Amino acid sequence: MTSTPATSSAAGASVLHVGGASPYDVVVGAGVTDRLAAMLGSSVQRIAFLYAGRLGEIAQPVVDALRADYDVLALGLPDGEAAKTAATANDCWEALGAAGFTRSDAVVTFGGGATTDLGGFVAASWLRGVRVVHVPTTLLAMVDAAVGGKTGINTGAGKNLVGAFHEPAGVLCDLALLETLPRAELVAGLGEVVKCGFIADPEILRLVEATEPEALTPGSVVLRELVERAIQVKIDVVVDDLKETGGADGHPGREALNYGHTLAHAIERAEDYAIRHGEAVAIGCVFVAELAGRVGRLAPDVVARHHTAFARVGLPTSYDGADFDELHAAMRVDKKARGSQLRFVVLDDLARPSVLAGPSEDDLRAAYDVITGGPR
Repeated sequence: MTSTPATSSAAGASVLHVGGASPYDVVVGAGVTDRLAAMLGSSVQRIAFLYAGRLGEIAQPVVDALRADYDVLALGLPDGEAAKTAATANDCWEALGAAGFTRSDAVVTFGGGATTDLGGFVAASWLRGVRVVHVPTTLLAMVDAAVGGKTGINTGAGKNLVGAFHEPAGVLCDLALLETLPRAELVAGLGEVVKCGFIADPEILRLVEATEPEALTPGSVVLRELVERAIQVKIDVVVDDLKETGGADGHPGREALNYGHTLAHAIERAEDYAIRHGEAVAIGCVFVAELAGRVGRLAPDVVARHHTAFARVGLPTSYDGADFDELHAAMRVDKKARGSQLRFVVLDDLARPSVLAGPSEDDLRAAYDVITGGPR
């Protein structure tokens, strides 16, 4: 994987280009939301502006600016994972239909990962696909949900089981918006950042380990570099394997981005999504590191580094909120499962992701015992 983000800079903003069949740019910097109209283009006439409802005060100036050039339909969404339902998607479709939205119109999302997931799915499914630009307002959404074209909603069976691949026309990561985040939300976003360090870019781990956690603030140079590096990791993966069909030479391809997510999604479901995604990912990464270590795939020092790296930024590395059998059943409906066989993205070393198919229940239980505070 790349060790340095491939960026160009203009007026303090970095531009990371996503190639492939539907190329687009991810712009990172403070105050870049004013580039939204340029990213949408002059051919768009109407915009559905889908925003997290609690962000109404922050969203309003963006809506007002857009109304200078476009007819804007502003749609407030439920907060968090509550937005990612078929009912909410249907409400949006009905609103687009009533307003007469056509294929020449566009969707803009403004919010965290749940907003970009739901809004992206609405854009992907309306008239079989209309233009969408994401303006993520959380660290988690900037480094994960807004980039890569995955969209989706949740069902009673699990998280993100219904969705579509639909690449955006662009992504604006305005770091100034992170100033509005509670500290716990910023820390949760670091779960996906540290994950990227383990699967592809160890320089991320070095930066995290060399920086005092309190210094990782929205305006810090180090946080900006971490954001850019994590986004670059995702770009490198999705350009090669957009639809998660697998990489070359045994590399898991886009599945690598799901490192830690099999258990994480099961925990989120068990907690009725009350736990933050980045927190669940941190726990899930520690779990699969323990699993890989137990089956002889990962050296003990790298397993231990999972515990210390996530804990250093304030993320949890243990969990005892549900019993193993409940989580095991939830993991069986994970997207990476094949038939009755569980598959986990694991590491053979730093930046060497692979797939472990069909681990024994004994090994799974033993790894989970460590997560619950049992013996290592």
